[in-house]
Amino acid sequence: MSAISLSQEDLDLIRRDGALNYPDECCGFLFGLSPALKSGEQADEARVVTEVQPIGNEQNENRARRFLISPEQFRKAENYARVLGLELLGFYHTHPDHPAVPSEFDREHALPFYSYVILSVRKGEAAELRSWQLDLDRSGYVEEAVHIKAEILG
Repeated sequence: MSAISLSQEDLDLIRRDGALNYPDECCGFLFGLSPALKSGEQADEARVVTEVQPIGNEQNENRARRFLISPEQFRKAENYARVLGLELLGFYHTHPDHPAVPSEFDREHALPFYSYVILSVRKGEAAELRSWQLDLDRSGYVEEAVHIKAEILG
C-alpha cells in the first residue's frame, strides 16, 4: 500500500483551511519528495510532504461542491517546486458535509501519480482525512495510508 507522510503542523494547516472556508470547498498543493515519482513505479517508502500551500478556490459556481485549480496556479506550483528542488506530490481539498472519499467528479478530473488528500468538514469542524491515488487506467482510486510525522524539538 502506498503512503503519504505529513507533519502535524501540515495536518493542522489543512484542517484550519477547511474549517475557515466552510461551507465552501478549499484546496491546496502538497510539495515534497517521492521515491515513487522518481522511479515511475510504486515504492514502499512514503511520499514525504515538506510543505502545504493553501490556494484560492478558482471555482465561480457551486463552491460548496466543487473546487478549481487554474492552469496558472498549477504552472506556478510546478515552477515553485522546481526552484526549491521539490516535487508537486499532489493536492488537498475538502468535502463539506460529505465523506473524505473521491467523488465521480473528482475521478474525472484527477491525474495518475498524484496524491489526493481529502478532508471531510462537518458543520464547520474538520473531521476525517484520507488520501487517494488514481489508478493508472483512471477507473478508480487506491487509498494511501496517511502517516503523521512526529516533530522533533530542539
